[in-house]
Amino acid sequence: MAQKAGRTIRATEPRAVPWLSIVFGYGPMLPFVAGAAAAWWLRDDLGDALLYLTILWGCAILLFLSGVRRGVSFRTEGGPTLAQMATMIGLFGLGFVALVLAALGLSAAALLLLIGGFTAVAILDPIAARRGEAPLFFARLRPFQMPIAILSLIAMLALKL
Repeated sequence: MAQKAGRTIRATEPRAVPWLSIVFGYGPMLPFVAGAAAAWWLRDDLGDALLYLTILWGCAILLFLSGVRRGVSFRTEGGPTLAQMATMIGLFGLGFVALVLAALGLSAAALLLLIGGFTAVAILDPIAARRGEAPLFFARLRPFQMPIAILSLIAMLALKL
């Protein structure tokens, strides 16, 4: 809420997912599917390399999503909430530790953390949207967007186990 010439201006937003959020929401999910499919199909050094790159992609996306959570906290009336900050820190921590584990060659552990992080986003973002702590369209986007990453990561984990 902002003040302008003595009057209060309230931000309004649609519940429908904006087309740009569809493009930039689902587009980054495609490398998960491609990476999992390639890892299963190739099952050689190239498949392993693509699996590793997909894990790195997952780390980058999870770290980005932690930044999204921090960014939306700036628009919260009254300032950031504890839930927003805890979610941001939790997602960042999962993404960073997964990155370190992947660098150490512990792909299965990195995949587990990524699965947990993307599952958290799928659950927590719709809740945050209903509480007014995230854009309303997150309640519609995340439950369909995040399972693409989650299922792809599970497929890669199954291959590693």
